[in-house]
Amino acid sequence: MRDILPDLRARCADGIPLALATVVAVHGSAPRDPGAVMAVDAAGTVVGSVSGGCVEGDLYEVAREVLAGAGPRVVAYGISDDEAFGVGLTCGGTIEVLVRRYASAAELADLGALLDLIADDRPVAEATVLSGAAETGARLVVRPSDAGPTTGTLGSDGLDAAVTDDARGLLAQGHTTIQWYGAHGQRRMQEVAVFIRTYAPPPRMLVFGAIDHAAATARIGSFLGYRVTVCDARPAFATRERFPTADEVVRAWPHTYLESTEVDARTVICVLTHDPKFDVPLLLAALRTPAAYIGVMGSRRTHHDRLARLREAGADETALARLASPVGLDLGARTPEETAVSIAAEVIQHRWGGTGRPLGKLTGAIHHPGGPAGPR
Repeated sequence: MRDILPDLRARCADGIPLALATVVAVHGSAPRDPGAVMAVDAAGTVVGSVSGGCVEGDLYEVAREVLAGAGPRVVAYGISDDEAFGVGLTCGGTIEVLVRRYASAAELADLGALLDLIADDRPVAEATVLSGAAETGARLVVRPSDAGPTTGTLGSDGLDAAVTDDARGLLAQGHTTIQWYGAHGQRRMQEVAVFIRTYAPPPRMLVFGAIDHAAATARIGSFLGYRVTVCDARPAFATRERFPTADEVVRAWPHTYLESTEVDARTVICVLTHDPKFDVPLLLAALRTPAAYIGVMGSRRTHHDRLARLREAGADETALARLASPVGLDLGARTPEETAVSIAAEVIQHRWGGTGRPLGKLTGAIHHPGGPAGPR
């Protein structure tokens, strides 16, 4: 959704009817995850993608039918039939796509309000009925309990209440999924399928040490969808001119800043200082956080010396095992840019549980289903 957010907001603001096609389920290998969106407006213009081109042609026709008043529907695409030129996925998986129309002024205003929250990086979840004993396409927009009321309805107070509770829990975890309920929200029943799409703020990447490697790492972090902060205590190095792609550049002692800023289970920490007076107190602070990844630059000799210093400062072996050091995957990197790719590769591997080996040397599924939530 975020990749086509400006286009969608512009159409809502201008009152242009559109159909949204949203991936709600993926089985096996597929090009895009649940939540991927393609939109078709009243003029026939397409923005976004749900499969990288495999099924967009057929889905365009479905969206045009929905725009013309055919009603919301869920369509499934499986393996393509190359001999019959059938529509489907070449990767061998299956996707299910919800196609829903936003045409009236009220519908476009409701969608626009949701898009505004997403654009402002305010946490929000959208729950939509897919099938069963409730109206397909009925939607409920849920915010954290301290951030405002829900809007919309799925058809009954009980169903709204149950989905609201679950949506807030999923939002806190950054997870998107399908949940099943009874018609009035009863648990452990399968009468109504509800797709709950969460929009959490982008995860953070904290880069410590304003060196040339940090500039490259900040660029690739932004590219991957992280909100990037670069921190260094040296005013001559921590400048906006040196880090134009970073969301913020902070001049402070690294450990002091880390102890005062928000770190959650999606945060990536890259320590590129490789200077004991900076990185030992910084790493002690980092190991006290729930950060998803803590990568530390330095040679193997520096790494062993650093571990000794951290043990002397009280860090135990369980904590030290969280450190990715020396940082990055073995790609043979030489330049700061290549090193940044190596770091990014390890971050992605850690997130999804990949092996880091060439795909051509492996068998089985290419896409890993596990791993904590990250940028979408």
